[in-house]
Amino acid sequence: MVEGWVRRYPGPVTSPATIPSIADLEATAIAPTWDVIVWNDPVNLMSYVVWVFRRLFGYSEAHATRLMLEVHNGGRSTVASGSLEQSEVHVIDLHRHGLWATLEKR
Repeated sequence: MVEGWVRRYPGPVTSPATIPSIADLEATAIAPTWDVIVWNDPVNLMSYVVWVFRRLFGYSEAHATRLMLEVHNGGRSTVASGSLEQSEVHVIDLHRHGLWATLEKR
């Protein structure tokens, strides 16, 4: 049954040895990177924002403080980057902690 379909198929038939593996396709595919943006708000304490960054992303005290100051002084900061799925999870986690976060395609 399958052989009959292959014989009637008008296109070229490749052997399994010539079909690229999923790992090869993933290595050559250029996936867009997404940035997780945290926005300034008048509600959360700066110390709380530092605590959230340390807890969710594992950042050091100094790095989390620098990001918090970017949010506070500049109105926003890119706190993480990655695939769409990973960035969506980060945004959801930030929302659960009461921070205003969005995604931005790089």
